[in-house]
Amino acid sequence: MPYTILKIDSSPTGERSVSRKLTAKVVAELRARHPGSKVIERDLAANPLPHLSGLTVGAFFTPPEQRNAALATAIELSDQAVDEVLASDVIVIGAPMHNFGIPSSLKAWIDHIVRTGRTVRYGPSGPVGLVPAGKKVIVVSARGGRYTEGPMQTLDHQESYLKSVLEFIGLRDITFVRAEGVGSGPDGASAAIQAAEAQVAAAVRQAA
Repeated sequence: MPYTILKIDSSPTGERSVSRKLTAKVVAELRARHPGSKVIERDLAANPLPHLSGLTVGAFFTPPEQRNAALATAIELSDQAVDEVLASDVIVIGAPMHNFGIPSSLKAWIDHIVRTGRTVRYGPSGPVGLVPAGKKVIVVSARGGRYTEGPMQTLDHQESYLKSVLEFIGLRDITFVRAEGVGSGPDGASAAIQAAEAQVAAAVRQAA
């Protein structure tokens, strides 16, 4: 069955990017398993979404029929980003670790898709994710050091944040493909990439 695949890349390092190599591999294997799949590509390094402005936030909380021209224009990019998420069967996110967190371009994308009334609502018992169930997320995590266990584990504000915020809007089927230790010299980087490539096949099977 063909899928609609949303591919998000956020690394600014172009061809040298580990996460970009791995997101490309994930998408290629998904397309091999699901011929005819449509791929929506969003390169947040080449075409970053703007950080939220007061005008955009104001548009979020103004009913569509009450928005003036400026508010309607301010919310267009956010609506497009949300529509892409809602239209996708599988979301592939390339997320290198930057200073123990995610790139600011990826954070800006998240700020545009976490939207009250569109992807989350607040009820008597707290927030409820509005993204329909059944969507798969594969996060490609590239990290210079080792944060899964050991003394650096408490500094992981990358994978823990992504898992929390995606689950917040209803995306609960999340698989991480992890290239860890890519900053530990050529041999360490090669081993990390090989380990991550081995994880890709399992992640794609899980998303099938």
